[in-house]
Amino acid sequence: MDFLAGDFLMFVAIGLCAQLVDGALGMAYGLVSSSILLAMGMPPAAVSASVHTAEVFTTGVSGAAHGALGNVNRKLMLRLAVPGVIGGILGATALSRLDGDAIKPWIYAYLLVLALLILLRAAGRRLPRNEVKRVGVLGFFAGLLDAIGGGGWGPMATSTLLANGGEARTSIGTVSASEFVVTLAISLTFLFSIGIEHWEIIVGLLVGGVIAAPVAALLVRHVRERVVLFAVGGLVLAISSFQIWRALAG
Repeated sequence: MDFLAGDFLMFVAIGLCAQLVDGALGMAYGLVSSSILLAMGMPPAAVSASVHTAEVFTTGVSGAAHGALGNVNRKLMLRLAVPGVIGGILGATALSRLDGDAIKPWIYAYLLVLALLILLRAAGRRLPRNEVKRVGVLGFFAGLLDAIGGGGWGPMATSTLLANGGEARTSIGTVSASEFVVTLAISLTFLFSIGIEHWEIIVGLLVGGVIAAPVAALLVRHVRERVVLFAVGGLVLAISSFQIWRALAG
């Protein structure tokens, strides 16, 4: 493996940029990385396996950084992570049998509504703050979607918590920390079912992600909550709108 080759450095850059966004906003590492790798012609199962293997390291560093900075609600983390592991394992096991494209438009329609709620809250509208009661259900489906689509834990979990009035700093930190546990379970499932290849891609993604993770955790602690809400809402709105448009156009 040539660690100075152009392709390897490109994967480092992808991992670095994806983790800066993910660690600061609680989402997008898997979506960004998976989208680029799929566009390069890699099969979906190999993409999801590669991204999740890299994420074991990046989410570990990111979760530790958020924890050290006081951004993690440990009780909420456990309530998300345990069912998320179950959903992730089932999704990784069934990836070759399920038609992920058939369910994605419905998921993105849900995210579109959440994005609008987040933007309304960021604009100063006094929407009711409701604690998410079925955190376990949220964790399960977020883990399932994450394994099937190569990304989705952050957009679903973070958006739901923020749309219901969760504090931006702790919501993002908690989702990032719990993602480590879910990603580890998904990666181990892929390892025992289809094996892990494409190590140049994996190492490049994780090197870039590990470099960016502490910086992103520091950003979310010091940036104003309203700015974070606008950024999260705008990102989810763009992602969900594009995916819905692509599904309708296809």
